[in-house]
Amino acid sequence: MTESLEYSALLQLIDERSAAFRCAVAAAPSLDAPVPSCPEWTLFDLVQHLGTGQRWWAAIVAAGPAEAPPAKDLAEVPRELEALLAWYAESNELLLSALREAGPERECWAWWSAGVSPANAWGVARRRVHEVLVHTYDAQLAAGAVQPMPADVAIDGVAEFLDTCNSTPAAWPHEAATIHYHATEGRSWLLTLDGTGAWPAPLTDDAAPPSASATGTAEQLLLFVWGRLTLSDLKIEGDHQVFEQLIAWEPEE
Repeated sequence: MTESLEYSALLQLIDERSAAFRCAVAAAPSLDAPVPSCPEWTLFDLVQHLGTGQRWWAAIVAAGPAEAPPAKDLAEVPRELEALLAWYAESNELLLSALREAGPERECWAWWSAGVSPANAWGVARRRVHEVLVHTYDAQLAAGAVQPMPADVAIDGVAEFLDTCNSTPAAWPHEAATIHYHATEGRSWLLTLDGTGAWPAPLTDDAAPPSASATGTAEQLLLFVWGRLTLSDLKIEGDHQVFEQLIAWEPEE
């Protein structure tokens, strides 16, 4: 579906959202503060997760085409706030440097390669934008000061999640269904679920009525598909069970 931002804009967003993430962490009462949207995680766990991910994807992009990803860096992460923030900033710069060096078309390993999102540096940059975006929300929630997401970034985040996480040739194990997602900012998406797999597309005016639909702001839809909000937080029409089946589905190719 790839209706998204230019590569240079993605790199800038990774940098901007990472700065917002560091600010949220610095503003929190403690690195031991719980993260309500990530049960059993502390803020330290969240920083470690995101920073380790930035380093891992930097290595993946740098490696180029590969059958499997490199091992994750298991080096000890500092637990003192200033040192931890410096470690995260370094992690983020490693990713940005790898992406700049590679350019958008550099192919690489990606766990989503069977779907519609491309297995290249552009696809990685887009995924990391939204990984940082959502984890910034998590950090702000832990700090007690959630800020609104940029609407255009949240809109792309919904599309990216469908392209990456709800895009697979693995057969849908239930009755064929369609889902419509409607953002109040004026964007809509279609997800088809059937024996050929799960396939997202922009929603056209002549689309048939869906099995179910979800309406909310782009930010609400993004937080819903990422598991931070529930069905009760959106306007849901049609068969609620389709959403429940999709949330529970773990496709095997």
